[in-house]
Amino acid sequence: MLIMMNIRKKTDSLSRGFTLIEVMVVIVILGVLAALIVPKVMGRPDEARITAAKQDIGSIVQALKLYKLDNMRYPSTEQGLQALVKKPASAPIPPNWKGNGYLEKLPKDPWGNAYQYLQPGLHGDIDVMSLGADGAAGGEGSDTDIGSWEL
Repeated sequence: MLIMMNIRKKTDSLSRGFTLIEVMVVIVILGVLAALIVPKVMGRPDEARITAAKQDIGSIVQALKLYKLDNMRYPSTEQGLQALVKKPASAPIPPNWKGNGYLEKLPKDPWGNAYQYLQPGLHGDIDVMSLGADGAAGGEGSDTDIGSWEL
């Protein structure tokens, strides 16, 4: 009989639910965790876009080096990066332009803007750059310029 009363007490205490204080403690803990984790996760898309832009710029620079290897010079600023996809029709005409180009197509930067190209560059023989999220020179954070001179 004593055993039956003990079992009944245990089942009664299990079925009574949570108190308001227990629920509030759980909500506070979830709030603290969210406050710590959300800011770190929210910055990830910008970091991913910056990394993607650096990888694109690296690929474009490699294609430009192949262009120079074949044609003894980089495309002019006027010919631009389009010279990697389609044979330039304006001077200087490349003498050994690769038949199917150096890139299949020109990528856009992760913010949807065209990559910029200068020859001669401000930081070396050539500069390939993205102007960042704002599409304007300068800026900080995700608006900062990303260029081949940083690779």
